[in-house]
Amino acid sequence: MTDKQREWAMTRDKLAEAVEQLGFPRKLGEEIAVQLGGIKAMERMLAYLQYVKPDSAELIVDEMLAIKSDIDRWRDKKASEEANARYTEYLENRRKR
Repeated sequence: MTDKQREWAMTRDKLAEAVEQLGFPRKLGEEIAVQLGGIKAMERMLAYLQYVKPDSAELIVDEMLAIKSDIDRWRDKKASEEANARYTEYLENRRKR
Protein backbone atom coordinates (compact mmCIF):
# COMPACT_ATOMS: atom_id res chain seq x y z
CA MET A 1 0.00 0.00 0.00
CA THR A 2 1.37 3.41 -0.98
CA ASP A 3 1.50 6.43 1.32
CA LYS A 4 -1.34 8.03 -0.65
CA GLN A 5 -3.49 4.92 -0.26
CA ARG A 6 -2.76 4.83 3.48
CA GLU A 7 -3.71 8.50 3.78
CA TRP A 8 -6.93 7.88 1.84
CA ALA A 9 -7.83 4.93 4.08
CA MET A 10 -7.11 6.93 7.25
CA THR A 11 -9.27 9.81 6.04
CA ARG A 12 -12.05 7.38 5.07
CA ASP A 13 -11.92 5.89 8.56
CA LYS A 14 -12.09 9.34 10.18
CA LEU A 15 -15.09 10.21 8.03
CA ALA A 16 -16.85 6.93 8.82
CA GLU A 17 -16.16 7.43 12.52
CA ALA A 18 -17.55 10.98 12.44
CA VAL A 19 -20.74 9.74 10.77
CA GLU A 20 -21.02 6.95 13.32
CA GLN A 21 -20.55 9.41 16.22
CA LEU A 22 -23.53 11.37 14.90
CA GLY A 23 -25.65 8.22 15.28
CA PHE A 24 -25.66 6.98 11.70
CA PRO A 25 -24.36 3.69 10.32
CA ARG A 26 -20.61 3.55 9.71
CA LYS A 27 -21.40 2.13 6.28
CA LEU A 28 -22.93 5.51 5.33
CA GLY A 29 -19.63 7.23 6.07
CA GLU A 30 -17.68 4.62 4.13
CA GLU A 31 -19.97 5.01 1.12
CA ILE A 32 -19.69 8.79 1.26
CA ALA A 33 -15.90 8.42 1.22
CA VAL A 34 -16.10 6.25 -1.87
CA GLN A 35 -18.47 8.67 -3.60
CA LEU A 36 -16.30 11.70 -2.82
CA GLY A 37 -13.19 9.85 -3.87
CA GLY A 38 -10.51 12.34 -2.94
CA ILE A 39 -8.83 13.12 0.34
CA LYS A 40 -9.53 16.86 0.16
CA ALA A 41 -13.21 16.24 -0.55
CA MET A 42 -13.43 13.85 2.40
CA GLU A 43 -11.68 16.40 4.64
CA ARG A 44 -14.19 19.03 3.55
CA MET A 45 -17.03 16.64 4.40
CA LEU A 46 -15.43 15.83 7.75
CA ALA A 47 -15.20 19.54 8.58
CA TYR A 48 -18.90 19.92 7.74
CA LEU A 49 -19.84 17.00 9.98
CA GLN A 50 -17.79 18.31 12.89
CA TYR A 51 -18.98 21.90 12.58
CA VAL A 52 -22.64 21.51 11.62
CA LYS A 53 -23.40 18.16 13.30
CA PRO A 54 -26.33 17.39 10.97
CA ASP A 55 -29.23 15.51 12.50
CA SER A 56 -30.41 13.59 9.44
CA ALA A 57 -28.87 11.32 6.84
CA GLU A 58 -30.51 13.47 4.18
CA LEU A 59 -28.49 16.53 5.25
CA ILE A 60 -25.29 14.49 5.18
CA VAL A 61 -25.99 13.14 1.71
CA ASP A 62 -27.08 16.58 0.50
CA GLU A 63 -23.72 18.05 1.59
CA MET A 64 -21.88 15.17 -0.10
CA LEU A 65 -23.73 15.95 -3.33
CA ALA A 66 -22.92 19.66 -2.99
CA ILE A 67 -19.23 18.86 -2.56
CA LYS A 68 -19.30 16.56 -5.59
CA SER A 69 -21.04 19.28 -7.59
CA ASP A 70 -18.36 21.81 -6.64
CA ILE A 71 -15.64 19.38 -7.70
CA ASP A 72 -17.37 18.71 -11.03
CA ARG A 73 -17.80 22.44 -11.64
CA TRP A 74 -14.09 23.02 -10.88
CA ARG A 75 -13.06 20.22 -13.28
CA ASP A 76 -15.30 21.64 -16.01
CA LYS A 77 -13.78 25.08 -15.49
CA LYS A 78 -10.24 23.69 -15.74
CA ALA A 79 -11.12 21.75 -18.90
CA SER A 80 -12.65 24.88 -20.43
CA GLU A 81 -9.57 26.94 -19.56
CA GLU A 82 -7.34 24.30 -21.16
CA ALA A 83 -9.49 24.21 -24.31
CA ASN A 84 -9.41 28.01 -24.53
CA ALA A 85 -5.62 28.04 -24.14
CA ARG A 86 -5.21 25.49 -26.92
CA TYR A 87 -7.57 27.37 -29.20
CA THR A 88 -5.73 30.65 -28.57
CA GLU A 89 -2.44 28.92 -29.32
CA TYR A 90 -3.93 27.51 -32.53
CA LEU A 91 -5.09 30.97 -33.63
CA GLU A 92 -1.71 32.51 -32.86
CA ASN A 93 0.07 29.84 -34.88
CA ARG A 94 -2.28 30.41 -37.84
CA ARG A 95 -1.52 34.15 -37.81
CA LYS A 96 2.22 33.49 -37.90
CA ARG A 97 1.99 31.57 -41.17
